[in-house]
Amino acid sequence: IMGVYYSLTDWNGISDTINFVGLKNFKDAFADEGFRHSFWFTTKFTIVSVITLNVMGFALAMLVTRKFKGAEILKTIFFMPNLIGGLILGFIWQFIFQEVFAALGKALGVQWLQGWLSNEKTGFWGLVILMCWQMAGYLMIIYIAGIQGISNDVIEASTIDGASAWQRMKYIILPLVRPAFTVSIFLTLSNSFKLYDQNLSLTAGGPSNKTQMLAMNILQTGQKFNNMGQAQAKAIILLLVVGVISLIQVYVSKKGEVEA
Repeated sequence: IMGVYYSLTDWNGISDTINFVGLKNFKDAFADEGFRHSFWFTTKFTIVSVITLNVMGFALAMLVTRKFKGAEILKTIFFMPNLIGGLILGFIWQFIFQEVFAALGKALGVQWLQGWLSNEKTGFWGLVILMCWQMAGYLMIIYIAGIQGISNDVIEASTIDGASAWQRMKYIILPLVRPAFTVSIFLTLSNSFKLYDQNLSLTAGGPSNKTQMLAMNILQTGQKFNNMGQAQAKAIILLLVVGVISLIQVYVSKKGEVEA
């Protein structure tokens, strides 16, 4: 409630004088080219991340649920990046992109490996790689729970009936694991839109704010430019966007779920 109130004022975060300005902050937010770019950049990042993360998480879950020696070790290895803080992960990958990739690029004579974080396109994919490396193992655990919840009798019956591996995947595993997809897509949607730590430590929004995401744009508006009213307006816009998209996604996903 206080956030909505401040979004309708010209409060700078310090002054005791607060003037009511109505919807001016919302109009200024949409007129802000930096905010519009951050919004579009974050939307593209979210779409790519949601698809890539869920495909990777499900693939890893399918891999480690197969009974073979070393499966438990692989689970631990895949999950470990999720235990590391976003800032630390960002600095780790910053070193990889700037030093390791650059060295490989020079050694192999590959230009695109050099200066990986110096332009918007490769910076975008750097953030996607970082996000996938951190969260894929977490989603793997959710999908493992879904896969292990499928009755062995159903799988055995399909095998006896002559179903191929692809048919079992399409008509049995994917429909029954759909609740796990609902949860995982919701988590990746919200986390991608709200991403900040990794953005700060990997690219800091550079070059020239070309890789600046919504959370960083909002924070800079409030703290760097002392415009807390407009920052709060942008935060409410983000809240509404994430809330509406998440509710639609959960509703659509839940409608398609089947019981085992």
